[in-house]
Amino acid sequence: MKQVVGMVVSNKMQKSVVVAVDRLFHHKVFNRYVKRTSKFMAHDENNLCNIGDRVRLDSSRPLSKRKHWTVAEILKKARIYVPPSAPVSQKVSSSSVSPTTTS
Repeated sequence: MKQVVGMVVSNKMQKSVVVAVDRLFHHKVFNRYVKRTSKFMAHDENNLCNIGDRVRLDSSRPLSKRKHWTVAEILKKARIYVPPSAPVSQKVSSSSVSPTTTS
């Protein structure tokens, strides 16, 4: 069975993730290494993957039209940024504001 390693780029579906797999190959005409990215849909049974996780995929039987891979293991979990909670500022009451116009 073929195995590939990639990065999760989408987990918005139920029990499915999209994984981007990068590969390098040598271009004979340009004499340079070129990077290409392929996106694979993979089955994530327990919805454990988050965006940014590094995962290993195993090939499997066709599970749907575009899904032919399963997530074998999560190699590295992504660090999820949680912004610090801001202190609640006190509300300015309307009685402290006085109108400046008089008639």
